[in-house]
Amino acid sequence: MKLLPATLFGRTAALLLGIFLLAQGAALYAVWKTVVVPLTENSADSLAAHMVLAAQTWVELPPETREDYEIELFLQHNLELGKVDKPLPNQVKPTPFGTLLERDLKQRTGQEIHLKQGPDPAWEWIEIKLADNLLRVGFLRDRYELDAPWEAGAVFLAGALLTLLAALLMARHTSTRLRLLSRSAQEVGQGRSPEHLPETGAEELQTLTRAFNQMSDEVQSLLENRTVLLSGISHDLRTPITRMKLALAMLDDADPKMVARMEGDLAEMNRLISGMLDFARSLKGEEPVDVELNALLAELIAASSHPDRVRFHSGPSCQARLSASALKRVLANLLENALRYGEGQPVEMELECGARAIRVRLLDRGPGIPDDALETVFQPFHRLENSRSRETGGSGLGLAIVRQLADAHGWNVELKAREGGGLRAEVIIPVQG
Repeated sequence: MKLLPATLFGRTAALLLGIFLLAQGAALYAVWKTVVVPLTENSADSLAAHMVLAAQTWVELPPETREDYEIELFLQHNLELGKVDKPLPNQVKPTPFGTLLERDLKQRTGQEIHLKQGPDPAWEWIEIKLADNLLRVGFLRDRYELDAPWEAGAVFLAGALLTLLAALLMARHTSTRLRLLSRSAQEVGQGRSPEHLPETGAEELQTLTRAFNQMSDEVQSLLENRTVLLSGISHDLRTPITRMKLALAMLDDADPKMVARMEGDLAEMNRLISGMLDFARSLKGEEPVDVELNALLAELIAASSHPDRVRFHSGPSCQARLSASALKRVLANLLENALRYGEGQPVEMELECGARAIRVRLLDRGPGIPDDALETVFQPFHRLENSRSRETGGSGLGLAIVRQLADAHGWNVELKAREGGGLRAEVIIPVQG
């Protein structure tokens, strides 16, 4: 069980809130012990002393002055005092302040005194026996009972909400920057050149963003140099190969079998060079255009090596904005592989135009690819012994070009075993929302 949330905001909020609760809890406890409790005890003791003194004074006054004293007591101190014949039946519910008041009254009078409830819920009463008189003294509860604990709780909750808000603002700002870095890092990993991120914010974020922008530029420079170098070497190799072909053609006394083998080797070298040139071209980006995919697939099938073996039924119009030449190269490589290794069986092509993604599937009935090699076949020059031999003409670059182009344009290519035998190749193109 994880103790911390998974997101940066959740962890920051949990940490700040935990620290705040501990600090505020300690502060609230200190305020309670040093301020609230002493004030409450002092207020209860002062009220008890005032009520007992008022009752004692009333007893000692002449009967003719007691009424005036009762009026003055109410006006000056909000206390009501009078003689009664029988006690009130209902006691009030215990409260911290009421318990303290009852304790102080008992200590001052020696009587067991309880707070009583009268007709008016705002007033509470006590009854004291003095000189054969049952005196009832009432006070306004809101005037004497402290509300500090509730106010402290409100401050405590307000502080917790402010802490969560601060954590939200801090974590959201940082996580937004990190998401931008993550998205740009994915683009760099796919061979694309993302826009430079703004080098603003805290010093650490500025340093990280500056280093990332520099790394992105260096990666793009390395990719461009690699492309130029690969293209140059592949192109330059064609000249000596052509010379060797001419030299072989001019040999009169050479063994024909030996010449044939050498010509086959030169043809294989030429195919490898053609593949390397395609591989180098695939690394160069191009501007997207609006494409009708049904028409593009029909054109692709017509240009394939065996169009009669491809089964495709066009559906409703499927428009997309993408690099047409890149998609053609990806699908052409996959289609030629399906035709070459499909053992003469028909190849099915499917187009699914969804709201979030466009999917193009190629399904053959060939020997397929082992599960442990479904990813390794995308590596340049990787060949499977049984199906990708030199006799079949595979250079080992077709699927590498497919993966490079797909990554460069944000597409996804999946190879899976087909139910009933064969291979299913699927190109997934996200729809730009």
